[in-house]
Amino acid sequence: MLTLDLSYYSLLNQTYLEETHIVKHIHLSSILSFTLLILIISSLTGCNSAYLGALESIGIPKREVMKFRVEKARETQEETKEQFKTAMERFTELTNFQGGDLEATYKELNSEFEASEKKVKDINYRISEIENVSDALFSEWESELDQYSNAKLRSRSEQKLRETRTQYGQLIASMKKAESKTEPVLAVFRDNVLYLKHNLNAKAISSLQDDLKDIRTDVAVLIDAMEQSIRESDEFIKTLDEIR
Repeated sequence: MLTLDLSYYSLLNQTYLEETHIVKHIHLSSILSFTLLILIISSLTGCNSAYLGALESIGIPKREVMKFRVEKARETQEETKEQFKTAMERFTELTNFQGGDLEATYKELNSEFEASEKKVKDINYRISEIENVSDALFSEWESELDQYSNAKLRSRSEQKLRETRTQYGQLIASMKKAESKTEPVLAVFRDNVLYLKHNLNAKAISSLQDDLKDIRTDVAVLIDAMEQSIRESDEFIKTLDEIR
């Protein structure tokens, strides 16, 4: 039974549309149309092996899928970093409120909070998609080592596999560390937005000053972690280019 929520379904559908365009020129034939049908079905049911197999049948190898997903995760992290900066600006503006439309200012903060929450969900999804393809890629690579008849080539490939796995481990650890830094910031935003929802007055606004310093520190830590993860992504993409 299909249990995907609408946001997850939307991301799956987005991934399908993105990844079928890694190959620039796809000419649909009756066979390819059937392949794309499998692709749609497998993306909706979450059958990772069928999905990746269907992609390979239209010229998109696992290595390219992995590179593409790392690039998309990197892109999402850049967007998330900027989103949290904007949310921080709105929070600061609200604490410095000197008069005007308080309701409108509150709505802007709430909107930025919701946008930040969405970006965090996007990052979580991007990381899980990288993990899915990495499992398939590394398993296939390891199983193919036994197909070598040349011992030296096998040894080189095995060494490259170890190095790539190690670098991949660093990448995922970095991404998850950055992701974990988002929750303390979201928690403060969430508490204050909820409090203001029912206490939209000057006294409530002044109370926000208590959290301003802490949230600035948390946002700075988050941005540093995101930037480190982005650098790790760049290095890993280079590594994938070297194993073509």
